[in-house]
Parts: sequence; structure tokens; C-alpha cells
Amino acid sequence: MKYVGIGTILSILGVVFSILIWGTEKAHLLSGLVGGIFIIFALLVSGSMGSGDRMRANFATATKEDRDERNHMMNNALLLALPNIIVAIFAYYM
Repeated sequence: MKYVGIGTILSILGVVFSILIWGTEKAHLLSGLVGGIFIIFALLVSGSMGSGDRMRANFATATKEDRDERNHMMNNALLLALPNIIVAIFAYYM
């Protein structure tokens, strides 16, 4: 749960800096941007953005350790993105 805590700190900092830069009406911008970046990173690391031939080649040449490491990085990136997206949605509707 370390990554959820880090994501929460990043989201709070994102809201504070957004308020300082653009005002309260755009408090969701930096937090949403950071969350989006982590989600895109998770998609890229997971290998789900490749074509069918590329995915087949990745699965054929990757070892179990490589897949486990890739899944671990993807889960950590999603755990970082989750609080950012939640705070951005909350700040958008407030």
C-alpha cells in the first residue's frame, strides 16, 4: 500500500499546485494529468498496446520472471494512478 500513499501525496500536491497556478476552478488539472500519465505507463508496460503479432512475440520470448516483473510494474503504476484519478474527479465536481 506504499504506492497508494505516494499516489495520494502526489494527488494532493497536484491539487494544491493547480489551485496556486490556475485557481480553484481548475483544481483537477495536474492531479488528472498525473493519473493519466500513470495509466498510460501501465498500459505500455503491460504490453496490451501492441498488435497481435507483437504480443505473440513478447509472450513467446518472455520468461516467467519477465512477465512477473512487468505485471508488478503495471500494478504499481495503477496503484499510483488510482488516488490521482479519484482526487481529480472529486476536485472537478466540487
